[in-house]
Amino acid sequence: MAKTKTSYFCQSCGYESAKWLGKCPSCQQWNTFVEEVVEKGAGNSPDWKTSSNTLSRVNKPAKVQEIVYTEDHRLITPDKELNRVLGGGIVGGSLVLIGGEPGIGKSTLMLQVALTIPKLKILYVSGEESEQQIKLRAERILPHPVSDCYILTETSTQNIFKQIEILEPSLVIIDSIQTLHSAHIESTPGSVSQVRECTAELLRFAKETNTPVFLIGHITKDGMIAGPKILEHMVDTVLQFEGDRHHVYRILRAIKNRFGAASELGIYEMSGAGLREVSNPSEILLSQRDEPLSGVTISATMEGMRPMLIETQALVSTSPYGTPQRSATGFDTKRMNMLLAVLEKRCGFKLGAKDVFLNIAGGIRVEDPSIDLGLIAAIISSHEDMPVSYKTCFAAEVGLSGEIRAVTRIEQRIAEAQKLGFEQIFISKYNKKGLDLSKYEIEIKTVSKIEEVFNLLFG
Repeated sequence: MAKTKTSYFCQSCGYESAKWLGKCPSCQQWNTFVEEVVEKGAGNSPDWKTSSNTLSRVNKPAKVQEIVYTEDHRLITPDKELNRVLGGGIVGGSLVLIGGEPGIGKSTLMLQVALTIPKLKILYVSGEESEQQIKLRAERILPHPVSDCYILTETSTQNIFKQIEILEPSLVIIDSIQTLHSAHIESTPGSVSQVRECTAELLRFAKETNTPVFLIGHITKDGMIAGPKILEHMVDTVLQFEGDRHHVYRILRAIKNRFGAASELGIYEMSGAGLREVSNPSEILLSQRDEPLSGVTISATMEGMRPMLIETQALVSTSPYGTPQRSATGFDTKRMNMLLAVLEKRCGFKLGAKDVFLNIAGGIRVEDPSIDLGLIAAIISSHEDMPVSYKTCFAAEVGLSGEIRAVTRIEQRIAEAQKLGFEQIFISKYNKKGLDLSKYEIEIKTVSKIEEVFNLLFG
């Protein structure tokens, strides 16, 4: 009988140590090490049993020139937003991890995908809900599913693989990876060693059978995916499901993607019948108003390869307590302070004793610097109480010296503004290089300094 081997793991980052440590050398957290059994003993059977041909095959090195490349066969789902985020569809043999806040809609999205792919055998494994609970949600989402969706409530990986061998599904969904446990590891489900071992078993299964596997993962209170960091390294794609539960819109963002762009996103609207795709996000992010309001401007931003027009709002008021407040929702507060310093230093606006509040409408968070000019215009509009025309939008970055800097993909931003009926757009004059202005019906204003923008807007 082999001796049981134990080791100490950091529950925060997954760092492994042979002895207990008070402070983790990797993430600098205190009192996070827990002893776990990492090896039960000799004689463990393989987790995923393959054919004798696969077991006897020995990989040999090959020249790059001799390797034959075949185009990845992708499974196209009826969900166009998911296809976009994955890079064009589900790749065979891929391992996809989806993380998000509790109650944000991860299980709803995956069950919706499992019910709507036609003529496909799909296995939905749940370790958190009963069959009756899943049936209730399925009736609400799609009473008459078009796929052969099988539900399995199980947490043991050995039992799951037995059912997979019998059923032979074309797609496997695991809800969630933190609830699974392997008999080869003597530790509780959700621990570092269990999450790592269960993911490794599913990874071997996906690669050897060319079956795509979706894993739903929990997140920590900091918003990071729970478990060791190696979990994100092992999978092919990491998707983050974001959004505020008090808003109806959800964002599916690709953080890592080996088969496509890692900056794409999909937008959904949560309803009683599940998640609805939002094909044109600009329409939901812009409020329908008939008259211009001070402190409100429209900015053209890019999320991945998709152009979006968003509403940027600012409120500037006199501070009643002498200590001004600076608050931003959906935007980096440090960058807001930088823009306010540029306005005060380069343009002479006295904002030091003013409360400044910024808001990105729709409950989304934007990191694209192209909304700098729109935010500055909104701040001055609120400060002077002079509205900006709701037919005007902005797409430019602002530098520390007050210059208007060029941004990427300016043609797509201009085309999106023109499609939605805007009459003029402010861009940097450095974006004019290689830009054919004659093919656009929208009026394009090119500026190089903040002062030029204020003169054109407010006279």
